[in-house]
Amino acid sequence: MIKIAICDDEAPTRAYLAALIRAQDCPCQIVEYASAGDCLAGCREIDLLFLDIELDRSGPDGMALAGQIREVSQAVQPVIIFVTGYERYVFDAFDVGAFQYLLKPVNEEKFARVFTRAIAQIKTAREKRGRALTFQSANTSKTILLDSIYYIESSDHKVVLHLKDGEFAYYAKIRDLELELQDQFFRIHKGYLVNLSYVAGYSKTEVALTNGEKLLLSKYKYQDFVKAYLHFLKRGAGL
Repeated sequence: MIKIAICDDEAPTRAYLAALIRAQDCPCQIVEYASAGDCLAGCREIDLLFLDIELDRSGPDGMALAGQIREVSQAVQPVIIFVTGYERYVFDAFDVGAFQYLLKPVNEEKFARVFTRAIAQIKTAREKRGRALTFQSANTSKTILLDSIYYIESSDHKVVLHLKDGEFAYYAKIRDLELELQDQFFRIHKGYLVNLSYVAGYSKTEVALTNGEKLLLSKYKYQDFVKAYLHFLKRGAGL
């Protein structure tokens, strides 16, 4: 089930977009928001967001709302499609990782094409989040989902996986895992391989994670880390 939100201060526009969505061959759940504040509060579980730019002036406009959404620390960011009557915002949309930009009145055929691409992007991202590591030890094996790992730490000849529900250690080289997991993890220090999904913020000396922990960031890794993290966010947004 794909969870879709429509944020527009005009009820007829919300109704029209909802009708277009229901006309597509995709099982989905639709929620509607008339203001930026309500949308920001409820968008954490959303896969796809249709967002007007010029919302009610009593609150943030759509571009500002998109920026706030991107700043929220969460493993899954919604795919954002702007729906507006003005072309002048099109280049600003890329700054907040917009997937597409639709002009009002929305053309039904173009909507269908953009919607299909957005859903494909969401499904691909879901498949990647389902990836796992399988470890063999003696006569037993253990499988751990990548999305359950906050970061991996090198300790002597072992690596320690810092998980949502504890820790798991086994004999391995962090360098090998760095190569295997490079599309989702980044080596911020010789001793740490961090899951980019759980980065809450960073400075030139440390990376803060969504679980509250802070890890050392090597000065030699800083620039490459910033590039990798921004690229990761853009891929998650479908760019």
